[in-house]
Amino acid sequence: MGSPHTVGIVGLGVISAQYLDLFALSPSIRVAAVADLRFDRAVEVAATVPGARALSVDELLADPDVQTVVNLTVPAAHAQVAHAAIAAGKSVHGEKPLALDVAEGRAVLDAAAAAGVQVTGAPDTVLGTGIQTARRLVDDGAIGRPVAASATWVSPGHELWHPAPGFYYAPGGGPLFDMGPYYVTSLIHLLGPVVAVTGAARRARAARTIATGPRAGERIEVEVDTHVSGLLEHAGGAVSTIVTSFDAVATLAPPIEVHGESRSIAVPDPNMFDGEVRLASLGQEGWRTVAASAGYEGSGRGIAVIDAARGEGRASGALALHVLDVMESLLRSSAEGRRITIGTTVERPPLVPFTPASEWARFGG
Repeated sequence: MGSPHTVGIVGLGVISAQYLDLFALSPSIRVAAVADLRFDRAVEVAATVPGARALSVDELLADPDVQTVVNLTVPAAHAQVAHAAIAAGKSVHGEKPLALDVAEGRAVLDAAAAAGVQVTGAPDTVLGTGIQTARRLVDDGAIGRPVAASATWVSPGHELWHPAPGFYYAPGGGPLFDMGPYYVTSLIHLLGPVVAVTGAARRARAARTIATGPRAGERIEVEVDTHVSGLLEHAGGAVSTIVTSFDAVATLAPPIEVHGESRSIAVPDPNMFDGEVRLASLGQEGWRTVAASAGYEGSGRGIAVIDAARGEGRASGALALHVLDVMESLLRSSAEGRRITIGTTVERPPLVPFTPASEWARFGG
């Protein structure tokens, strides 16, 4: 057995528990240290992770035992923490979005290339059996030539459940930057890179009221668009539509549908790792469920770190930058009232072969 890949986690909010749970399943990853702006929180978490030390952020970034920094900070800090980790000679896996804008994200990747370290980025839900099984159907020609897709995510707003939702309504937030990465990344896995977009965006209210927790009743300023619709033109010729919203009560629309000349695929929630993939065929009534045939079975947040440690790197920084470019361009298209050509591109990541949980959990064992 080779030595496990060591990681340090910066930012111990709600999502960190999912990463820690996943890393605990695989001997290929060892959590060496954890850090948070609240040191007491770091001490609390470290006590639950065998061998992990509670450090300050600066101490973790300087720690020679940490090979990869898992950056789970708020979006406004993503680039800053990534640059500090890279300057310390460490690879970085970051939560989405890669940065607040394309220029900032490109600077992170340029710094990593100069330092000879790796950048990977969320979402890695797309490496699960849901998106990957749908991807296999597309790759195998099961739907004929892909011609279109749709992606829809709506909610009435995170202030209804989150006790400190301000960052969702600040730059780097909004429904597009918060939830859009799951959908745009999935569309790129399914249909390839995007070459141009047309967007329309609005914000319904200038302020939101926190509904729960110690700050209940407090009003927060809305600095970002809260309903975004867009048209994505893919390099292969297919056209996708996307809707993300903090202004809608509910929807019956499926998370993603992909349409080909002979069949359509209903794709499960890209915020999850698995889910039911269904196929409808021309000339036949109804939908049939397709068995999982690709992806990391039963995986969770952090699987991209394991994937990268094995030399795969399907959740690459280049993909995260392209997704950021698509999202930023949708907002710019709306503001300027014109179609925007995308300045970045990326190769579709390789398909993840069907990998049972019992197998990927033994990577490195």
